[in-house]
Amino acid sequence: MPWSRRRILHLAAGATAISSLPGRAVAETYPSRPVHLLIGFPPGGTGDIVGRLMAQWLSDRLGQQVVVENRPGAATNLAVEAALKAPADGYTLVQVTISTAINATLAPSPSFNLTRDVAMVAGSTVSPLVLEVHHSLPVNTVAEFIAYAKANPGKVSLGSFGTGTISHVTGELFRARAGIETLHVPYRGTGPMLTDLLGGQIQAAFDVLAGSIGHIKAGRLRALAVTTARRSDAMPELPTVGEALPGFEASGWLALGVAKQTPRAIIETLSRACNASLADPAATARLAALGSSAMIETPADLDRYLAEEIDKWGKVIRAARIKPD
Repeated sequence: MPWSRRRILHLAAGATAISSLPGRAVAETYPSRPVHLLIGFPPGGTGDIVGRLMAQWLSDRLGQQVVVENRPGAATNLAVEAALKAPADGYTLVQVTISTAINATLAPSPSFNLTRDVAMVAGSTVSPLVLEVHHSLPVNTVAEFIAYAKANPGKVSLGSFGTGTISHVTGELFRARAGIETLHVPYRGTGPMLTDLLGGQIQAAFDVLAGSIGHIKAGRLRALAVTTARRSDAMPELPTVGEALPGFEASGWLALGVAKQTPRAIIETLSRACNASLADPAATARLAALGSSAMIETPADLDRYLAEEIDKWGKVIRAARIKPD
C-alpha cells in the first residue's frame, strides 16, 4: 500500500526525534564524573595559571571536579594530540592557544589538523603584547621607532621569547607593515629576553604586557604601544600600535577545545559554564590582575577566529620564511 506524504513526514519526524534522544540524554547527565583539562605548558606560567583558574570556575559551575594535567611539549601539540586520542565525550578538554594556531603552519602535527579535528568550546583570555625599548634607544613613540629603524637599517636589535612564538611573529608583522629592517634576537623564554633588554644587550622587544608591566611602571623599560586593537585597561595611557599603523593587531589568547566529534549539546553546556564564569566580576578582576581580559565568545565564533588566526599568522610565517628550531 503506498504511503501518503503526511505519513512519510510523520515517520521522518519521529525518527529524527528518536535519533536525537541519546545525545539529549547524555547532555542532561553531563558531567557525571571528573573532567580533565590538558594544558600544553609546564606549571607556573600564564597559560597554566589561567588554565587552573578556568578549571576551578568550571568545577564550581558543573558540580564536578575539573582536573588539570600539564602536557608540555611541541608548542602545545602534545596536549592536543593527547586530547584527540581520548573519547570524544566532553570529559577531556584541551587548552588551545595562539601558540597552537601558529604551530598549525610552523610545525603542524602529522596526527591531526587543528580546524578539522578540534571544536572550540569557549575563550579564556586575550592579552596584549607591548612594544618596549631600552632607555638608550632615543625614541618615545611608534612613529619615532619606525623613523629611527629606517635611518639605521638592520641595526636595531628586536628580541623575542623564541623563534616562532607570538613575540617573534608579531615582530615580523610589525617589520613588514612598517617597512623596516631590524635584527631578530630570539631567546628561550620571556625571562632571558627581559634580562638582556633591561641590561641593554638588545634594544627593543615585543613582550606580553603581563610579563613587563612591573618593569614599565618602575621606569626600567620604556613602553611605546600595545598590540591589541584597543588600549589595555591595565595601562590605558599607552596607545595601540594600530594608532600609528592602522589595522595592526596581535594578541596572545587562550581558549578551550574538545575533539570535533563531541556531542554539540555537551559543547554548548561547557560554553555556557565557561562564559558565565568569565562574566563574573570577580573573574574579570582576577584576569585583569594578570594583564588580560576575558574572552567571551560562542563556539561558532571561536571556530571562525581560530581559522582566521591560522591564516593570518601562516601568511606572516611564510613571508618571513620562519623555520622551527
